[in-house]
Amino acid sequence: MNNESNTPKKKRVVTIMDVAHAAGVSDATVSRVLSGYEFVRESTRNRVMEAVERLGYVANLQARTLAGGRSRIIGLLVPNLGNSYIGTIARGIDQALEHANYDLLLYTSHRHPSKESLYVSAITNGLTEGLLLIAPLVPAAYLDALREKNFPYVLIDQVDDTADSPVVESTNWQGAYEATRYLIQLNHTRIAFIKGTLAVRSAVDRLHGFKAAMKDCGIPVSEELIIDGDFLPQPSYESTKRLLQSVNPLPTAIFASNDLSAFGAIDAIRECGLHIPDDISIVGFDDIPQASIVYPKLTTVRQPLEEMGQVAVKLLLERIEDQTLPPQRVTLETEFVIRDSCGPYQMHKGDTEK
Repeated sequence: MNNESNTPKKKRVVTIMDVAHAAGVSDATVSRVLSGYEFVRESTRNRVMEAVERLGYVANLQARTLAGGRSRIIGLLVPNLGNSYIGTIARGIDQALEHANYDLLLYTSHRHPSKESLYVSAITNGLTEGLLLIAPLVPAAYLDALREKNFPYVLIDQVDDTADSPVVESTNWQGAYEATRYLIQLNHTRIAFIKGTLAVRSAVDRLHGFKAAMKDCGIPVSEELIIDGDFLPQPSYESTKRLLQSVNPLPTAIFASNDLSAFGAIDAIRECGLHIPDDISIVGFDDIPQASIVYPKLTTVRQPLEEMGQVAVKLLLERIEDQTLPPQRVTLETEFVIRDSCGPYQMHKGDTEK
């Protein structure tokens, strides 16, 4: 036996007309307020937003877009949400988009190329007006698809070998070169290097900058001291621990491709009973917030991460307004930040060479 009184009634969808009636304004005025149109009286805006909140109105952005309007939404594709490198760039993006009255739609790929391609397809066929990609693996296929669709996008901390993509990056090669020269000036010659994800150009540039500094100073690069880290703490910890347990003599300094890798290396160094910087000096790259609060405080290469996000938004919004603009490559300066994790090489008892 059906008891219709106990059957939940489907809640009626609140429309823009309901909001307009409740606020005592026209449908067009409600649309202008919800689209962020600036030239609306503050009293009218407040009245509309009070009605939106009271009625529980949710804008149908897809319908608005299909009707020929602007969604004012930007897609952001990131590898993950587990580190401050991504978070700091995203903060710059969010600040710039808020100022421009745009919203953000976030996707995480977890470094799976298939997910990157899938999400790029979803973003370009959905509600967004443009796409920002932080250090993607960049399969050529989906970049070609973006260009064929003439869909605005900007790469952050990654480049496209075809030079057909707008890019925001930093001086990765130069930053790595300067950091390596600093270690050499401290009399270190047996320097290990923790590689990043070499599918990302910034990782390649940092490795090349390291090798160039060693060569310019007449110091041979020992391939056994170049280890994998994948820009992550755990692989860097494991690689560093294997290195310290297998090579003789030990490295007297380690240059990690990013701060997260440096943190993993620091844990491995301590577990092996060594001290920083007395036994081993260590340098990172990025200068994420944790770099200045770990012990010892990490010497690192600072990337202007927030600024990179802000500049990327500026380039993207310019391309949304004028899709005939040629691809632009903006390179921001890095800065070497000296803290406590490096010291001069000191000959220890039993050492026969550096």
